[in-house]
Amino acid sequence: MRHYEVVFIVHPDQSEQVPAMVERYRTTITGKNGRIHRLEDWGRRQLAYPIAKVHKAHYVLMNIEVDQETLDELEHAFKFNDAVLRHLIVAMDEAVLAPSPMMREEKAKPRDGERGDRGDRGDRGDRGDRGDRGDRGDRAPRPAAVAAEAPTEPTPATPEAAS
Repeated sequence: MRHYEVVFIVHPDQSEQVPAMVERYRTTITGKNGRIHRLEDWGRRQLAYPIAKVHKAHYVLMNIEVDQETLDELEHAFKFNDAVLRHLIVAMDEAVLAPSPMMREEKAKPRDGERGDRGDRGDRGDRGDRGDRGDRGDRAPRPAAVAAEAPTEPTPATPEAAS
């Protein structure tokens, strides 16, 4: 028997039927001495592009070990199920047991109300008390400061001042 990775996406209106569909596919696989190594329900996600004017779909990933006859039966079930928008079956060298990157991402997401880790910001270190920043003589003066320090226009000498 060979190892396969199967991903199928289901129309969002049929999302509540996904558990029943998965159970039917599981029965098909295990009924013919196949094995399911990994089964992940990714839930409803945004599609990269609309399919039949649908923008979201329910994703399911399975890593299975089956013979060719069972794989053909499974593919036939995908093709003739109107709820399945797309499916992809990829042959694998060995069974994959580790969680997929999609599931690792789900576990890393913060729950409602939590801020979570902002890994994109890097380590900012302790900023401490910023307090008095000193003279800052290394910086150029601000434009408003320059305008305030600029000399005013010389006043013309009046005849009274000349005497």
